[in-house]
This record gives sequence, C-alpha cells and structure tokens, in this order.
Amino acid sequence: MPAWAAALTGLVAGAVALGVAQIVAGLIDPGAAPVVAVGGTMVDATPAGLKEWAIRTFGSNDKPVLLGGIVVVLALVAAGLGLLARRRRAYGTLGLAVFGLVGAAAALSRPDAGVAHVLPSLVGAAAGAWTLSRLTRRAMSSGEEDYVAASRAADHAAAGRVLAVPAPAERTTAARARAERAGAERARVAGVGEESGAAESGLAAPAAPPPSPSPVMPAVMRAGAGPGAGPDSGPYVFDRRRLLTGAAAGVAVAGVAGFGGWLLKGSKDAELARRGVARMLPRAGRPAAPIPAGADLRIPGLSPFVTPNAEFYRVDTALVVPSVDPARWTLKIHGLVDRPVELTFADLLKRPLMEADVTLTCVSNEVGGPYIGNARWLGARLADVLREAGIRREADMLLSVSQDGWTCGTPVDVVMDGRDALLAVAMNGEVLPEAHGFPVRQVVPGLYGYVSATKWVTEIRATRFDRDEGYWTPRGWAPRGPIKTQSRIDLPHDGDEVTAGRTTAAGVAWAQHRGVDAVEVRVDGGAWRQARLADTPGLDTWRQWSLDLDLTPGRHTISVRATDATGYTQTSDEAPPAPDGATGFHTIAVTAR
Repeated sequence: MPAWAAALTGLVAGAVALGVAQIVAGLIDPGAAPVVAVGGTMVDATPAGLKEWAIRTFGSNDKPVLLGGIVVVLALVAAGLGLLARRRRAYGTLGLAVFGLVGAAAALSRPDAGVAHVLPSLVGAAAGAWTLSRLTRRAMSSGEEDYVAASRAADHAAAGRVLAVPAPAERTTAARARAERAGAERARVAGVGEESGAAESGLAAPAAPPPSPSPVMPAVMRAGAGPGAGPDSGPYVFDRRRLLTGAAAGVAVAGVAGFGGWLLKGSKDAELARRGVARMLPRAGRPAAPIPAGADLRIPGLSPFVTPNAEFYRVDTALVVPSVDPARWTLKIHGLVDRPVELTFADLLKRPLMEADVTLTCVSNEVGGPYIGNARWLGARLADVLREAGIRREADMLLSVSQDGWTCGTPVDVVMDGRDALLAVAMNGEVLPEAHGFPVRQVVPGLYGYVSATKWVTEIRATRFDRDEGYWTPRGWAPRGPIKTQSRIDLPHDGDEVTAGRTTAAGVAWAQHRGVDAVEVRVDGGAWRQARLADTPGLDTWRQWSLDLDLTPGRHTISVRATDATGYTQTSDEAPPAPDGATGFHTIAVTAR
C-alpha cells in the first residue's frame, strides 16, 4: 500500500473514532467526549504563565484554538497509526487502543465524572480500530482474488474449457486487465495445441502440461508470500477505487455521528429552557435607578457604558458550555452554617430580586486589556441567603462550585459588607446567556472574577481559607483578589495616525466598590491634565473619561492614570496579571500628521 493511502486509512479511522465518541458523549455528557476531556485536563495542568500567554495571544478564542490544536495533533497521530498499520495491522489497532485509554482516563479525571464517562473514548477507539482494519482489507484484499481467478482461468483454458475471468465491479481495471490477458493467452496457447493434435490423429488432444506461472503472478505476489502466510503477508494488489469509496463512507459516518452528538448535547433544549424562563422572569422588587443620561459620552470608538451581552468578555475553563436544565437546578448551601439550605430555581425566583449595575473584571486582564465589561444584573442578594442559613462566625470563605466542577473562594466579609453581591438570573434585561452562567451565577462587586464570579453555580460551602482553596489558588494566584484601580485609553488606538492639532483621547477607568474620582492624562511624559468624567450610577461600575489634546506633528506617547474615591492614585509600577492583577499606566503611541 502506498504511504499516502496508509495515512488516509489512519485519518479516516481517527475521524470515525472521534465521531462515534461524540455521539456516545451526547448520550452521556458532552464533557466526556475525548477531545473535550483531554482539553479540560490540559487546561487544569496549564501553568499560570502559559495561561496568560494563551489569553494574551488568542483572547476569547483560546478555547477554540486549544480544541483545534488537539484535533490537529490527533489527526497527525492517526495518520502515523495508519503508516504503522501498513507494516502490521496490529500496530495501528494497539495505537488506537492506547489513545482510547488516554481519553477515558482524562474523562474520568474530570470533577463531575462517573464510570460511564469512559465509554465515549473506549467505544470510539473500538470503532476506529474496526475502521482501520476494514479499510486496510478493502484496499488490499482484491489482489488475492485476482490471483486465484487468473490461475483458475488458465487451468480451465489449458484443459480446453475456456472460462471468462470473473471481474467484479469493484475490482480495479489494471488487475482485471492483467487477469484477462493471462487467461486469454493461456486459452490461445491451449487451443492451438488441441487443434493441431486433432487434425493429425483424429483423436482428442492429450492434457496440456502444467502451465507455466501466469504473467499476473509477479504483480500480485508479495515478497516472501506463500502457503499459510498471514493476511499482512499474502498476495495482493492495491485497489485505489475500493480504498477511496471506503474512505468516503468512513468520512460520512464520522460526520453524521459527530453532528448527531452535537444535536444530543442539549444546546437546543437549553435555549428552549431560557425562553421559558424569560416568560416567567419576575420584575425586580428593588429596581436599579435609571442610568444617568451623562453616563455615556457617546464618543465613536469609546466603550459604551453598558456592554452588550454578545460583546461581554468570557474567560473560564469550560471547553463546552454546560447545559443546565433550570427545572432540575438546585443550589446547596452548607458547611459552616447552622441550617443548610437547598434552593430550586423556582425557590430563587420567589425571593425578592434586585437590580444592580456592576462592572466585572478578569484578573488576567493586562494593563489596557479587554477583559472587562459592565452590565445591569438581576438576582437575589447572596448575603440574605447566607443569613437564613446561619453562617457561622468562624467561616471566612465561601467555596462555590460550578456545574462543571470549577471552584472559587470568595471572602465572606466582602459578601456580607452591604455591597450588591447577587445570585444573578438575568443580564441587561434578559435571561442569562448560557455562556455567562445560565441559569444562575454569582456577581460580587469589587473582586476579580476568579474569586467571585462563579458561573453555573450549584453549591456554596462556608469554610475557611486555611482549610480550602479555589481552583486557581494552588496554581499560583492569590487567594483573595480585590480589583485594583485602573484606567484604559480606548481612542486613539496604539499605532494610529491622527491629524495634527486638536485630538480627542477617551477611555474608561474603574475602581469597583470604591469609585473613580479623577482621571488624568499626559503627553510625552509632561504634566498631568485632568480629564472630563462621565456620570455614573454608583461605585461599582466603570466610568468614562475624555480629554481634548493639542498634538504637534510627529510621534507622541499618551498615558492615563486614575484616582479612586479613597484618594489612592494607581501606581506606575508595572506588574503582570499574576498573582493578583496587573498594574502600571496604560500608554499608547500615535503619530500626528
């Protein structure tokens, strides 16, 4: 078999394995699919520095890039297994079995895994091994049939019984032609001998001597082949047509199975559930005050005061967004409490709900980075629920757990100090999007998301920082994550060319739960100038700013800094996001012409 054909058999076998695994995972849990399970394990094992590099390089596309990279690696491995199977079929089968076990182990290591989570990888590997064996036999089995058929035809022709060489439709043209030529030649030779003998003696011609080896033999005999040889060493002819038709069938099976798994993962059911919740979502018992007209300066290129849901940043570890049925969702509150509580979604909606304008920020945000957004949230006050459960004085951490097993450690004193910490069910006037935590998520003003903003939350355990850790703490991040006072230039952009003379600089500044009191801008390291501030509805949101600058022709640097309501001015000392948030002035360079 040519090398390209062997690699193709491996690729198709790998595709079938992944497709079958996907549909089995759709029946069990989408997170049990081998690509997702291996990807999740890789995310968990990623060092903080590499995680930061991925976010800086790929942004919110880091998950598709990771999954795509895993698929590419699996494709290369599958092609390699096909080449190994070219030498001995058992090698390819063994390789697929190993990768099935790796996928099963990864699935079993996930926080919410059960024994059934190993099935997608194992069943997929079995389907891939069967496909590899079938394609290899399909591509190479017809030669032996041609050899036998040609030999039989020659024998019959030599005996005076000329028979047509069977030519199945699937046999390659070249092999069929060789077999027919061999049979015809023997028939011609045998026929001449019979006619001569009969003409001279009037008697039947004697049996022809044993025929010499057929011309087709060299084409179909593999070196070393002989009686009793195994399937990997017998006579063969490579059949391109049979291979390609088999490969096409395998690709079709992989595609249908993969699509079926996607349909089964429940995204449509979750969307229908969201629509149902939208019809029953109550109004806020305590609505937020209208957003001031001056909160948005409406400058083209400046981030709007309210971030649309579709544009709100997303940074989490979920490679597959969990599909949670609100009818089955519960929130368990236990641990260091006097009265453990378990709430259903209906229970939560019956509670007094309130609205709050809160800006969320990811600790991975570089200075001037995009991982920040502002929204109006609707939900129940978390502090009220904790009081009903009777949280004990010794508890100083709330360890919240996501549907997919991710954990987060939130300081108790922050949640209980009167700020609008919510169990949120809606965002900007609509039911939470799946990607942002449907049906319920945490929102805690003033803390970076890794210690506060648990999506798809299902459990909150009152505990202590000296006993438990959230997901990111043992990976090098600080156990507590108060948001630092920061500011950003939205326009002009770094590297822009602007018109010399009057130029408007604008951006946002934030110091959640302290509030922004001032923003200053300087050009080329000169004196700081006070920027104009937009209005704000409270302390927990970002604040827009703008300033008109007079730029002379040439290259200039523009820097910004903010001062919060406590009087603290952000530091110029540059620090990376790890372990507790980036610091430094956001500075850009522009050219005025």
